[in-house]
Amino acid sequence: MTVETTDTAPTAPVEPPAGAGLLRRTAVPLGVLGGVAAAFAYVGAVDPNEPGHYPACPLLRVTGLYCPGCGGLRSAHAIVHGDLTAALGANALAVVGYALFAVLWTVWAVRAARGRPLGAGLGRAHLWALGAVVLTFTVVRNLPFGGFLHP
Repeated sequence: MTVETTDTAPTAPVEPPAGAGLLRRTAVPLGVLGGVAAAFAYVGAVDPNEPGHYPACPLLRVTGLYCPGCGGLRSAHAIVHGDLTAALGANALAVVGYALFAVLWTVWAVRAARGRPLGAGLGRAHLWALGAVVLTFTVVRNLPFGGFLHP
C-alpha cells in the first residue's frame, strides 16, 4: 500500500470581503426585523376587523373577559394603516409594546453593528414591573370603569 503525498506551500489566509463582518454581526437583528415586518404586512393586508380571518380569543369566548392581547391584531392593522387613534383604542398596551420593541430593536441593531453585545440588563425587578403593568391593564380593562380600554 502506497500513500501519495503532495507538497503544497501553505496558503495565506483569505480575507473576507469588506462588510462581511458587519453582515454577520447584524444578521440576527435583520432576520428578526424581517419576520416582524412580514407579520405586520400580513395583518395589514388581512383585516382582523372582518370575521373569519383570525380565530377568536379563547378567553374572551369562554369567559367574556378581555385578555391583555385582545385587540392586538386590530391595533397592528391600524398601525400599518397609520391610524394611531384606532390602534390605541384597540389595545393601548400593544401600541406601547410596538414602540418599545422598535426602540429595543434599534439599540440591538446599532450595538450589533458595532460588535458589542446587547447588554439589556433586565433584572428580576424589571420583569416583575412588566408583569404588574400587564396584570393591571388586564384587570382595569375588565372592570366597569375600564370600558375605555375595551377593544
